Amino acid sequence: MTHAKILQQGTIHCFPEGLRDDQGKLVNAEVSAVLYDGKRLILASDKPIPGEARSAVFAMPMQASGPDDSQLEYFTAPLIKQAVKYEDFALTADGRHVLATTGFDRIDEASHDLNAYNHLLIWPLGEPEKVQVVDPDPRDGVEGSLELRNKLDQVIGYPYYKIEGLAAIPGKRGDGLLLFGIREQGAAHDDFDYVSRLVGAHYEVNDKGNLVFVDEMQEHYAFDPNHHEGVRFECGLSSLEYDPYHARLYLVTSFETEEKGIPHIGGYLWVMSFEDMDAGKLPTLVTTEGDIPLEFEHKAEGLAVLDRERLFVAYDNDRHMGLGSVDERDERHACEAPYTLLRVQLD
Repeated sequence: MTHAKILQQGTIHCFPEGLRDDQGKLVNAEVSAVLYDGKRLILASDKPIPGEARSAVFAMPMQASGPDDSQLEYFTAPLIKQAVKYEDFALTADGRHVLATTGFDRIDEASHDLNAYNHLLIWPLGEPEKVQVVDPDPRDGVEGSLELRNKLDQVIGYPYYKIEGLAAIPGKRGDGLLLFGIREQGAAHDDFDYVSRLVGAHYEVNDKGNLVFVDEMQEHYAFDPNHHEGVRFECGLSSLEYDPYHARLYLVTSFETEEKGIPHIGGYLWVMSFEDMDAGKLPTLVTTEGDIPLEFEHKAEGLAVLDRERLFVAYDNDRHMGLGSVDERDERHACEAPYTLLRVQLD
């Protein structure tokens, strides 16, 4: 069994309070991705954060006392600013590059107006100004990871899908395996099923610092979290994280549903060895004391491994403003995102 204990909860300020967009609407923090680079948390919102000196990707120091949102740094390279709907981060298996994926959940092949939603980006750790697009369209001037989208189309097999997980794990040939986590798939954005599938391909980082795939994209794993008796609501995959300290994968599934007019949001944490993934075995549901399933009271969408025991969980509650046990206040400000710091131990 794998047990977790909550060490700390709170909120982080992602931008100035009261920030409004060009239409005058209040901007809402919707943190969907988080990565720890050894010193800082790198976070992303799945909605743009307006302002010339801001972007949807930003960093803050991770201190012994918790995240320090008084030292926000926005990543403002043009390629980072142009991508829309960030969903997950990953470090390459050697820890030298940052990868960021958007949702790939919409495309307009005729006009290319929606290419911003189809990006996989890479930059050297600590050097976001050197960002590059992975697997771009070969036509000059057409932006986005459109060749990658073609590969995802073929392996996923549905006209609509949504990527929400990303993890790079060591390969068996000295390269790496990049895994994409699928949360939704179906006929259209309003006609889909929640799923937990992992597809991916082996990769290398070339001498220009860009990621190149070295074999075919294929399905590597799938499971149904709803078959576990401890899962109360229908879930889909919402984050994926490689744990280099224990050579295993963490998976986060989350739910957003309504029952008798009452909205329910939350999520669950799972852990799995590579051997179990290859064998198609079910992951282990992380529990609390008394072997009770750990159920997040907010919609968990970002997960970062801090060290051998600690995990940082970021929540994207969309328009849900309640804080629950995270804070003594009833509601968060729109500029705030809730988080949880966990200690995880394997018995």
